[in-house]
Amino acid sequence: MTTPPAPKTPRKPTQITDETGRNVAANVRRLRELKGLSTYDLSRLLSAAGRPIAPSAIAKLERAERRVDVGDLTALAAVLRVNPSALMLPLTDTGSVEITGVGTVGAERAWDWMDGEMPIERIEPGDPSGALLQFQVYARPPGRRMQLSPGEEA
Repeated sequence: MTTPPAPKTPRKPTQITDETGRNVAANVRRLRELKGLSTYDLSRLLSAAGRPIAPSAIAKLERAERRVDVGDLTALAAVLRVNPSALMLPLTDTGSVEITGVGTVGAERAWDWMDGEMPIERIEPGDPSGALLQFQVYARPPGRRMQLSPGEEA
């Protein structure tokens, strides 16, 4: 006689525990609602953009129960008509924000870094380490690098 299969234990929902992931969840919901879109509307827009995400997956994303990969993030930003950093950071440029892998930094510094304007670390006057130059060389294409005059500080 065969034994019946063991009952399946329901899987606990994924919970996004990092601050950046929670920011993405909150910002997608905020922007979707500001634009008067339902999860079904947003799903249709994403499908039309070539990155289908089911309405139920969008709802999970907004509850921080579904991770967002880089392709999802880019498509969400495109269809919501914002830059990707607008999904990853809280909507403030004052006070402090937490960034996964970085820690707590000033909101203005976080935005400058996420928008590719400045390195995340503080640059001292005169920048003896060359950190700003290194950031510009590695993070920006030649035509998008900050142009400093000789002797000028960032």
